[in-house]
Amino acid sequence: MTKELKIVGIGPGSYEDMTIRATRALTECDCIIGYTVYCDLVQPHFPDKEYISTPMMTEEKRVRMAIEKANEGGKVALICSGDAGVYGMAGLAVSMALEFSDVSLEVIPGVTAALSGAALLGAPLIHDFCLISLSDRLTPMELIEKRLRSAAQADMVIVLYNPESKSRSGYLSHACDILLETVAHDRICGIVKNIGRDGEVKKVMTISELKSADADMFSTVFIGNSTTKKIEDLMVTSRGYKSEG
Repeated sequence: MTKELKIVGIGPGSYEDMTIRATRALTECDCIIGYTVYCDLVQPHFPDKEYISTPMMTEEKRVRMAIEKANEGGKVALICSGDAGVYGMAGLAVSMALEFSDVSLEVIPGVTAALSGAALLGAPLIHDFCLISLSDRLTPMELIEKRLRSAAQADMVIVLYNPESKSRSGYLSHACDILLETVAHDRICGIVKNIGRDGEVKKVMTISELKSADADMFSTVFIGNSTTKKIEDLMVTSRGYKSEG
């Protein structure tokens, strides 16, 4: 009997940005399990599947449900926004699946918001960069602050995930204050909202302007390094070529 669980990164949200492997996995599965918003995104393209959805902040329950469903027999897809291994469910799934030796596990990569958002902004990630989540639900704020300071001191391009939420107002402004201990006030930054979904918007600004920008859980923030420039409505980081000026 087939007992198969695939943890699938569905990309930023649009069907066109889903990888071929992810599309194939969802086409071949019997059941799709995920956060309610993500199930709603894929259901129009895979209408004949069984769907099981759970609300936000029930990740451990959702992963266990997916593994147990696969253990009953069949092909199950546990979907994640972006890439399943970047702030996704792959880590939990691999750990929890140790209890179910008969379940075959596979992680299907997807396009994370850092990449899809960068494409909209031009080329902010053309050199070294790092990802930092501002959510302190699972990570202490002291550690987040340490990572922000270290990345700024290393002159890394920084991508911020989960910059704000209803319960975490002011986190982006606080992160900007920490970065401004090191970076200049005119440092080029960008913000992209609802990547690949209805209401997609992008804007390039300075870090001083970013401090008061509106952001939410569907926003991805980009802080350039010392070489990042604004070229028309795009942000571009230098790679080091002579022709870059």
